[in-house]
Amino acid sequence: MVFCHGLFGQGKNWTQVAKRLAERHRVLLPDLPNHGRSVWTDNWDYLGAADRLARVLRTMDGPVALVGHSMGGKTAMVLALRHPELVERLVVVDVSPVDYGTGAEFSAYLDAMISVHLPKYSQRAEIAEALRQAVPDDTVRAFLMQNLHYEPTGWVWRPHLAALRRSLPAITGWPQLQLSGLPPYPGRTLWVAGAKSEYITDQYAPEMNRYFPHTRRVTIKNAGHWVHADAPEVFTGVLEQFLDS
Repeated sequence: MVFCHGLFGQGKNWTQVAKRLAERHRVLLPDLPNHGRSVWTDNWDYLGAADRLARVLRTMDGPVALVGHSMGGKTAMVLALRHPELVERLVVVDVSPVDYGTGAEFSAYLDAMISVHLPKYSQRAEIAEALRQAVPDDTVRAFLMQNLHYEPTGWVWRPHLAALRRSLPAITGWPQLQLSGLPPYPGRTLWVAGAKSEYITDQYAPEMNRYFPHTRRVTIKNAGHWVHADAPEVFTGVLEQFLDS
């Protein structure tokens, strides 16, 4: 099983779910480009990210069950469409193959992180406080703070924030033109939506079915966009059922 994290995420965000599944499956938690410990590139590009991950999957023993959330979900979808032989089955978590527009919420987070003058601060709590006005939600702010790392030269953000900010239209978008002409993904696909989120809705169903015709959709109650964090036990149970089917 291979898990793809979302924007501002890291592979380790999947640890709680992965530990349970690792009892029966080999699990890989990669950091996608411009995130975590992974390579920095000039811009974010779904085709480039998918192809980089495909090179890793080719070193594994046979096709994988690929799971992706949000930005990682779109990366997983693109990989499945471009390299279907590498993906035995696909799980897409709270995102659809559509263009969501400007991504104003995410741009506000990126602008806030970029604007913090890290050399000014010695304590992690001080940086969190500097973000408070722009990111008042404690849970979101704590999630963003997971990207802060201390090195001998001082505090640094692990993601390539400038590249992500430049690429936000591509991140919230969908590379429809680049994928034109490809056949639909032939494997089974599970869509997992948070009931409190609007990233997977009936209006997006035609595009979901167009690219991924062998589809099942599950909505998890009391969960928002970060479904696996809001309802980890239920989410993991849904995954296990899909893997065993």
